[in-house]
Amino acid sequence: MGTTFLSGVIEGFYGPPWHRGERRELFAMMSAWGLNTYVYGPKDDLHHRALWREPYPEADLGPLRDLVAECRGHGLEFFYALGPGLDLRYSDPADREALRARLAQLRSLGCRHFCLLFDDIPDRMAPGDRERWGSFASAQCAVTNELFLWMRGQDPGARFLFCPTPYCGRMASRHLGGADYLATVGRELDPEIGVFWTGPEIISREITVAHVEELTGILRRPPVIWDNLQANDYDGHRFFAGPFSGRPPELRSGVGGVLLNPNTEFPLNFVPLRTLALWLANDGAWRPRDAYLQALTEWHPKFDGALQTISLADLTLLMDCYYLPYEEGPEVVQWRQQLGDLLSRPPSAWGQEAAQVGALAARLQEACVRMTELRNRPLFHALSRRLWELREELDLLGRYLRHQADPGLAGTRFQSDFHQPLTYRGGMVASLQRLLRAESDGTFTAESEPACRKGPNP
Repeated sequence: MGTTFLSGVIEGFYGPPWHRGERRELFAMMSAWGLNTYVYGPKDDLHHRALWREPYPEADLGPLRDLVAECRGHGLEFFYALGPGLDLRYSDPADREALRARLAQLRSLGCRHFCLLFDDIPDRMAPGDRERWGSFASAQCAVTNELFLWMRGQDPGARFLFCPTPYCGRMASRHLGGADYLATVGRELDPEIGVFWTGPEIISREITVAHVEELTGILRRPPVIWDNLQANDYDGHRFFAGPFSGRPPELRSGVGGVLLNPNTEFPLNFVPLRTLALWLANDGAWRPRDAYLQALTEWHPKFDGALQTISLADLTLLMDCYYLPYEEGPEVVQWRQQLGDLLSRPPSAWGQEAAQVGALAARLQEACVRMTELRNRPLFHALSRRLWELREELDLLGRYLRHQADPGLAGTRFQSDFHQPLTYRGGMVASLQRLLRAESDGTFTAESEPACRKGPNP
């Protein structure tokens, strides 16, 4: 697989690909922070996935050539990722030739390194492919090895990365791709080809050394971590501005690299990428919160306001609301717990606590308003929908607290003139979300089903 530890970014999400100016800014940041690898593979580039057999049209070749040159001009390795697995016929010579033609086209633009991605595809094979190879893993390994050796014949320094169909522990435990998929890859995939892995889960809260050691034994090579910790393409209501965490520094010696697949919105990725770089350079105990606060301090100048610039303290509080998939920042967690405790008691027992809760909610609301004044409009546009949704919830909460605390309104039910049924928290998605309740143990129950009725997964 080569000896260089790969560190950097995978543009591998579902959603609008980043534009040239964003990638140029990305390359400059990566170079300054000591990262070394960029993987081009946005799922919504039609020629990356859906139209993989078709060469890029002439009009696209100039921008692609410039992208490769700009990346390499910053001292970074450029990998082009191709995802043919939706409908690849492994035994068809024409399809294998189409793969070679695509890689040859990219090589003519200056690209040397490639990835073949078999993630998020149907778990089935054409009869002819199954008859020839017997398993998904064997078919994918055969095609990848053939392509790798062909490319190495033209460029001995070319590197290949492979994304398996089961690319996390949960998928493997459920035998996606076949019961012996990963073991087959370990035996049959050329040992010089790296294998992507996202950890125990698609979005892994933690990736331990023990987990990676076990996987390395199966794959017969250290994996390259495709890290979805701060990816948000699966949830349009959130983004993740928290630190790189849940990965001990000792992990670095057990993997072939760590590549972050971050938020779809490029302007929101400063803290994720900066803290990844700090983690890679760290030579002591890793303190994610300290890294987060350092990165926020460096990011803060981007939040210059036309009328009033948000303070660093308020920026920290606001980004704590959009921390990581499994947690919020500590100040927000404390406030949320205090709020829950307050609402569990009758208003007569609230005392000064209601004012404290309300004051922080008002502070968050004001921070949301300050964001509308950002001079950096791309940053504001990346934030705006999520922050305005937060502001609406905070506004509703504040109105409810004031209503409940007003002795003159005792015994009356609260209603907001600004949050009407169907126009607020309405729509098909919201109505579907109300049908199934997510339990704390990861199971789901129908809303009509008692929450206490829980059992093991079938």
